[in-house]
Amino acid sequence: MSGRRRCPLKTIDCRGLSCPEPVIRTKRELEQSPEGLRVLLDDGAPRENVGRFARNRGFGVTEAADGFGWVLVLTPAGTATAPAAAVQSGERVLLITADQMGAGPEELGRLLMRSFIHALLETPRQPDRILLLNSGVLLAVEGAETVEALRKLGEQGVEIFACGLCLDYFGKKEQLAAGSVTNMFSTAETLLAASSVIRL
Repeated sequence: MSGRRRCPLKTIDCRGLSCPEPVIRTKRELEQSPEGLRVLLDDGAPRENVGRFARNRGFGVTEAADGFGWVLVLTPAGTATAPAAAVQSGERVLLITADQMGAGPEELGRLLMRSFIHALLETPRQPDRILLLNSGVLLAVEGAETVEALRKLGEQGVEIFACGLCLDYFGKKEQLAAGSVTNMFSTAETLLAASSVIRL
């Protein structure tokens, strides 16, 4: 007697969508289809963001390239974890939205930001996460004077995330040298779950 034939997983096409739409659509579909999902995605940030999101929700992720992008097959892995933002509730988040500090001369502003990032290495309490948005992502790319300090902060346990949409805008995605790429959905979750957000 043959076993019950499994129904094919639902497929959604997220190619051509900008951040954070692929993650949002995947989230909505997984809520309706907890048995799993096939997601068609462009390479780069969409593929990375959806894969990370699914793994954080306890899904196994199988990736395969096709002639039009990538296919991610998401299936329950039996090791579901709480959403990242829920785990981080109560954490201190540092939101940096520019590569300079203050509203004065640009040269002074960049000097102040560089000094601040380096000073974080010596403070008795560091942020749990640093989110880099807008031109703030330039602090973490190759050639920036703040890269080494950000790397050391990462080694000390500070999670550093740079907005993928912002990196794309500046053409710096491939030059990210500290931290990892994130998307606006994850950024929103983190900010809303934090006990305190310090914005620079």
